Amino acid sequence: MAQLVPARADVELMEGYHSPQVSVDVRLNTNESPYPPPPAWVEDLQQELAEVAYHRYPDRAATALRDAIAAQHAVRADQVFCGNGSNEVLEALFLAYGGPGRTAAVFEPTYALHSHIARITGTGVLEGQRNADFTLDWGEVERVLQDQPTITFLCSPNNPTGRSESRATVEKVLAAAPGLVVVDEAYGQFAPWSALELIDDERGLVVVRTFSKTWSMAAFRLGYLVGPAALIDALHKVALPYHLDAVKQAAGRLALKYKPEMEARVASLVEERGKVAAALADLPVETWPSEANFILFRPTGVDGRAVWQGLLDRSILIRDCTSWPNLDGCLRVTIGTAAENEAFVKALTEVLWA
Repeated sequence: MAQLVPARADVELMEGYHSPQVSVDVRLNTNESPYPPPPAWVEDLQQELAEVAYHRYPDRAATALRDAIAAQHAVRADQVFCGNGSNEVLEALFLAYGGPGRTAAVFEPTYALHSHIARITGTGVLEGQRNADFTLDWGEVERVLQDQPTITFLCSPNNPTGRSESRATVEKVLAAAPGLVVVDEAYGQFAPWSALELIDDERGLVVVRTFSKTWSMAAFRLGYLVGPAALIDALHKVALPYHLDAVKQAAGRLALKYKPEMEARVASLVEERGKVAAALADLPVETWPSEANFILFRPTGVDGRAVWQGLLDRSILIRDCTSWPNLDGCLRVTIGTAAENEAFVKALTEVLWA
């Protein structure tokens, strides 16, 4: 008789990745865009969906979508790989280049899924530590690279700290890393420059992007990677057949027609971020510079978890980072609409001065 057998021993020891989904008036915990896509994009998509042959499989190669992304970044389509959110793109990268006997380097605190997906795929994790101000410590980078990681991650702007890496830093890591260098640019449209400028077929550089944030398409789960053509070929070998559905392909391709609207949303969020940062400067909290659509802060003299709960009691949901590596007492707030940001600042002020 068939029996339920234990999962892999390492999986049994893992904790899943969780982000609270609760009903609140103001949700500022997952770095989504507070603004919906343009109405014209919705109309375009509805018209196109009327022509989809739903009884047929989608284009396995996502040709039109990859062509559109390639044109957006002035690269070739054979340098683009798409997936169901940037996390699936990372998973494919680990399936092709990670696994037992190989390692990935991360510098904490950083995006938790880099380590989580590594472990899911049986890839070892080498952890380096950032400076107290969350910048990279080059001596620490060199120490970690001595262990010969197959994949080295840079997150720019870094989640959850908000800092971007300079071109000089990325080039220095590229010169020193023994394997692939992956620059996660989920918030890349907020940054002053992009590592996409350095992509070619010779270097082991990979840049990961998503439609979830600035393109206002979190519900669609669409992400992509730009890198050497040979690497893209390897990713297609590990991707499941027809993994990218026809609706998602159409949505992403059509969204790229509305780049000016996306850039206007980014500009609005940068302006709002400045207002929130100014308000936080008047409160008893420690903050760090951010080049993303969120701000990391630490209440002073008050338990961070208690502040998070106090905000939730006022129907404001932000991200509790208090248990994350090197982030004792820290919280992260996504930049929302002007009204949402005002509600957050008002509630935070009440909690801190209660």
